[in-house]
Amino acid sequence: QVQLVESGGGLVQPGGSLRLSCAASGFTFSNSFMSWFRQAPGKGREFVARIFTVGNTMYADAVKDRFTISRDNAKNMVYLQMNNLTPEDTAVYYCHTVVATNYWGQGTQVTVSS
Repeated sequence: QVQLVESGGGLVQPGGSLRLSCAASGFTFSNSFMSWFRQAPGKGREFVARIFTVGNTMYADAVKDRFTISRDNAKNMVYLQMNNLTPEDTAVYYCHTVVATNYWGQGTQVTVSS
């Protein structure tokens, strides 16, 4: 079965950096695009970044030039490098893919606060 397991969240000061990881299993990873979404308290889930099978990427305007998504097909891993974090980036971050249907990880909390 498809499994997505996020890690790497935590508490960071404004201006800091974090790297999120997502371990994927149960499907042909190299054939699937992978995405990160986030959900802040009291808000809906929103798109953050996506990486396609050939490595091209897309980002939400709010994170462009600060966040970088990458993948390692040999390890079935997708990453989200987050730099210059602001309190507005505080959210639960979810790994996502589509294999006939949507699959989500359990989420990892990112809190940006001084």
